[in-house]
Amino acid sequence: MLFVARGACAQAIGPGFDHLSTGYPLTGAHASQRCESCHLNGIFKGTPRECATCHMSGTRFSRANVVKSAQHVPTAQACDACHNTKTFIGAKFNHAGVAPGTCQGCHNGNTASGKPVGHLPTQASCDACHRPSGWLPASGLDHASFTAATNCARCHNGSTATGLSAQHVPTGTTNCASCHNVSPAQWKPTKWNHTQVTVVAQCATCHSGAYPPADGKVANHIPYQSVPAAAAANCDVCHKAGFSAWSGGKLHSYVTVTTGCASCHNGAYLNAVGKPTTTIHASATICETCHTSTTNWGSAKVDHTTFNASTNCAGCHNGTAASGKPATHVPVGATSCFSCHNVSPAQWKPTKWNHTQVTVIAQCATCHTGGYPPADGKVANHIPYQTVPAAAAANCDVCHRAGYSTWTGGKLHAYISVMTGCASCHSGTYLNAIGKPATPTHAGVTVCESCHKSTTAWASVTFAHSAANAVGTGTCDTCHNGSTALGKPATHVPVPAGVAKCDSCHKSQASFATATTMNHTVVTTTQCKTCHNGSYASQGTQGALAKPTNHIPEAQLLSGATMDCNTCHTSTTSWTSMTMNHNNSPGSGAGWCKSCHTTGTTYLGSMERKSLTHQQKTPVPVDCSQSGCHRPLGNKGSAYRNWGG
Repeated sequence: MLFVARGACAQAIGPGFDHLSTGYPLTGAHASQRCESCHLNGIFKGTPRECATCHMSGTRFSRANVVKSAQHVPTAQACDACHNTKTFIGAKFNHAGVAPGTCQGCHNGNTASGKPVGHLPTQASCDACHRPSGWLPASGLDHASFTAATNCARCHNGSTATGLSAQHVPTGTTNCASCHNVSPAQWKPTKWNHTQVTVVAQCATCHSGAYPPADGKVANHIPYQSVPAAAAANCDVCHKAGFSAWSGGKLHSYVTVTTGCASCHNGAYLNAVGKPTTTIHASATICETCHTSTTNWGSAKVDHTTFNASTNCAGCHNGTAASGKPATHVPVGATSCFSCHNVSPAQWKPTKWNHTQVTVIAQCATCHTGGYPPADGKVANHIPYQTVPAAAAANCDVCHRAGYSTWTGGKLHAYISVMTGCASCHSGTYLNAIGKPATPTHAGVTVCESCHKSTTAWASVTFAHSAANAVGTGTCDTCHNGSTALGKPATHVPVPAGVAKCDSCHKSQASFATATTMNHTVVTTTQCKTCHNGSYASQGTQGALAKPTNHIPEAQLLSGATMDCNTCHTSTTSWTSMTMNHNNSPGSGAGWCKSCHTTGTTYLGSMERKSLTHQQKTPVPVDCSQSGCHRPLGNKGSAYRNWGG
């Protein structure tokens, strides 16, 4: 804002002076005041900037200015902590320095607004519920210390605080805290659980439908007059499940009802099952004639306990009055139902038929044709009858004898001796008759019993590598070619084709992996490295071992890169029985002796290791042999064998 100087000041400082340049902007009422209102006697320098200098009674600057009134809230804060120059009215007091519990010092209805007439009675300080940032809403009275003895209604009377609603259940003089949690946030739902107040025979006082959530009797409730007078007295005669849910109500558990069932059980009332629309119930009017239990309604049937073999079951079980014999029933002629079925309806199925009541030897197919379930017939992939002896083809029970209780117990070989013609059934076509697998060893085989000698352990057969089976020396690969039988694996050590036969090394006909001894005579013309290079995996405990990682470097031996293992390892039975071949290394250049014989090297072998200066300190020898001591260039020891001499 550009301040326009007025009065004598305008002549002293000139027009257009910007008061903001002094660091004290003029806003509100200050902007319209004459300069000499603050700058007394024309003195500019040292003019006070604090509000209280001008707005406090008794100062030389106050004169006609607005000053702090006698009713002003007591505070030591500067004026501009609450007021601003734009408008003096509507100041907002900063409560930051107000000590807790001292609100009433100002909020007394005189200095500042106080507690209204309708305020709930309390001796608590204002800040127990109210906050300086906003007088309303208040956080609420702390009810934590209230108990059942607290007079809740003193405040909760509908005027000072919310009171009982018009639909509240009648409680008489019961205090609110008896049911409601004292925390306002938990006022609803209440902690009412029917145990704090005696409600025996008083349920209908609240549960009349007029006091939700205390619901009343549903419209389709069973009529009270239909049960004994005791049950009609009140709800809790039947509803006793802790008074927590209506669904726990049980009439028959608490009230004895032996007659007049149809008064409730007619389908019109809740949870009172009516009679079904079946023929047997069509003319029935008295439930308890058949239903003798009030706990298991659905299991009630006509009492069959007095029935016997002479009872005419079909008189009722004719398909009209009661269920009759189905069209797929096994043929029984004039046999009475009682002969096979238990008279207890719950045990009607399965029947007590166990093939012992009627002689069925050699008669199984009479019922087991597939036309009378559950008497099932022969499955489509049953073994053909004509492939077994005539006796077995006569009837099912020749093979199926396991108590006649299940087909799966049928065993052909257990009852009939079949030692030839196995392939007639064991072709893979028929149930439970395993066929030959699709393996090379079975290709062209038509007579199972050539190898399978047992009818009880089919899979345990082992091929006999006997001379009778034309297995002779050097003929293993006739079958073991990877097609007819297992062949040589990809990781097998290479052996000359047509020279080395399987049984040159594999001496056991029971297992390739065990009892194997490598026969090196068949590979004498082949270099050791051809196999002993790490490319051929171990076969069981056998295998072509490769050179270990800490083997002495062949390159250190003159032209050693072309050397084969057998240059040093002359035994095909043991690596350790070897003689070191230095290949006439002169001990220099590519054949340095020190590469293996210097202290600290970790190559395999029993070679002696010493430092180059173990005898001569200076000058340091370039290599062991060039020291002048060790042969071949020195004069001690034998070349390529030992150092001393």
